[in-house]
Amino acid sequence: MKHKMIRNFAARRLIAATTFLSAVYLPAAFAQTIVNNIYSEKGLAGTMSQTQLDANTYTSQARFGWNNRRIVIDETLKLDDKGRVLGFEAQGQSAFGADISESYVWENGHAKWRNDDEQSSANTTQPTFYVPKNSTLAIENALIRYLIKNDLEKIKVLPHGKVTFTKLDTVKLGDEQVYLYAKSGLTMTPDFAWYDEDGNYFAQNWGGMYVIRDGFSTAQFEQLKARQLRAEQTYLENLAEQLTEYYSALLLDQVNVFDVEKGITLKDQQVLIEQGKIVAVAPKIKLSKKVATVNGQGKTLIPGLWDMHGHLSKNTGILNIATGVISVRDMGNKHQNLMEIQALFDTGKVLGTRVYRAGFLDKYSENSAGLSVKTLEEALDMVDFFADNGYVQIKLYSSIDPKWVKPIAQRAHSRGLRLSGHIPAFMTAEQAVHAGYNEIQHINMLFLNFLAGEKVDTRTTQRFSLIGEKAAEMPMTGEEMDSFIKLLADNNVVIDPTVSTFRSLLMSKNKQIDQEFAEIASHLPPDFVRNLKGAQMQVEEAHQSAYQNSGDAMLKMVKILYDAGVPMVAGTDSVPGFTLLRELELYTMAGIPATEVLKMATIDSAKLMGVAHQTGSISEGKVADLILVDGDPVQDIKALRKLSLVIKGTQVFKPEAIFEQIGITPFTEASRIIL
Repeated sequence: MKHKMIRNFAARRLIAATTFLSAVYLPAAFAQTIVNNIYSEKGLAGTMSQTQLDANTYTSQARFGWNNRRIVIDETLKLDDKGRVLGFEAQGQSAFGADISESYVWENGHAKWRNDDEQSSANTTQPTFYVPKNSTLAIENALIRYLIKNDLEKIKVLPHGKVTFTKLDTVKLGDEQVYLYAKSGLTMTPDFAWYDEDGNYFAQNWGGMYVIRDGFSTAQFEQLKARQLRAEQTYLENLAEQLTEYYSALLLDQVNVFDVEKGITLKDQQVLIEQGKIVAVAPKIKLSKKVATVNGQGKTLIPGLWDMHGHLSKNTGILNIATGVISVRDMGNKHQNLMEIQALFDTGKVLGTRVYRAGFLDKYSENSAGLSVKTLEEALDMVDFFADNGYVQIKLYSSIDPKWVKPIAQRAHSRGLRLSGHIPAFMTAEQAVHAGYNEIQHINMLFLNFLAGEKVDTRTTQRFSLIGEKAAEMPMTGEEMDSFIKLLADNNVVIDPTVSTFRSLLMSKNKQIDQEFAEIASHLPPDFVRNLKGAQMQVEEAHQSAYQNSGDAMLKMVKILYDAGVPMVAGTDSVPGFTLLRELELYTMAGIPATEVLKMATIDSAKLMGVAHQTGSISEGKVADLILVDGDPVQDIKALRKLSLVIKGTQVFKPEAIFEQIGITPFTEASRIIL
């Protein structure tokens, strides 16, 4: 299939809703344009620009990309004399190539909006603000300008929800006065960004990328970045202080304890924790003093969960902790950023997990991502750097030269590091295993061993589209497949499938909530749920059925791996916490017993990271990284959503309180701790 990355959007315009936009007289002399440049680690990644055509009419353009993803959005916006939205239209493509076509119009007390996934309306006597499904520059700037001009901190918006807007900082940058604001209320975490005096977007530290107004330098951005990070951290520290409880001793009474190593549940046990460690597990423990106690009747205690494919930021700890994920292997981050995150999590200043670090490495190309090097010598030096700084393994990416894999593996192994990653383009998974891979990230790489071989450039989106089109029809048995699976098993090659994330990519459909989140959507913030609707990829109608079947084929592959004794670990590479719970559910849907799935997500992961002597199971002397489940996940893995308590050493968290703080409806009540 050839992706229709950009369609003829003119044929799909909503003429009735937007006729007035094309009829407006736009004098060229009035036009004023501001440009924001977007940078990745490789330099300029694109731009977002806004042009004011007259007193009430704006257009904007977004053109930027990273790692084979390309966003294209064209926007037209009409405001009333008070700066409120009368009409809006946006067209373009999402990061994975899905169409964007969205419009909004207010007229005579009636607002109507439409995009590829929803069509609705509301009665509102005055023009108001609409939040697009796909974030656009001009309409967001208009909202910020209106809030500033009218000295407002909150405003209701359509389709639903309320935006809270808080000024955090002010700084003079050259001749420009800029302001840092936190915008919250629509998603699970606030958005921090800088705006100029007129309320127009100016700069933002944006994960692995950043934005700054054209004409301003990288050094000036670094000044803003430092201040933004301090403000974000203050917010997260206040949250951690509010949501963390500490107990030097804690008794879990009448609780069912799941032994992950034996696969059995011990009924009506007592578990005593002192100074963050498990000191006793028994039907009855003799206490020398009174301690804080939790009634565990009807609940199951299991070890804290592991996400073996995370990409951490300071605010991902909130969702991880609330969903029982206590340990995360970070699979690609900037060194200084990750070290800071780990320090904040370890000290409890910010809600967060235990952190295990994998060093990311790619060869510089137009498709490369993250830390990119240009020579093998530089690659080997980076292996040494990661080894010297306490990393547990190296993750290679798709642009790595296949000829480099064996020497990188040899250097990594000589330094005590494991080697894993994507399978480099023009290389097969079988060749990567022979060259020294200890682990493979993503289930699609196993299918590509047969579908791409050494000829297809899997640095491109073909590593997704080939799977969607052909995975379902690929033979899952036979000499070639059996030999490959045996190679993985014989070499103890670990597979990190991230099945849920790939099913979201391949199987999501327009006008439908992503099935990976459908069962919990009613608990999630409204705008977050709204963005779960729609296809992530542009899939031609002729291939729709194949993509759905290929998502199911991934579950068949997971079961084949399990039956053959190929080790697996559970990871996300997506929304923290909830994706991990869904990943485990999918493994049971594939036919793997829940006892084995829970083992993968606890003790097996701890063993792989070399820390099973201190964590990963409920044993005397181990660190008390534990979760209390309201129900029995052995009987129904979905019970993992119903956490009444999360324990990380001496820290105790109540998911109910965390969820309420970030706009999520809790799944169960918190356990009471009786002093």
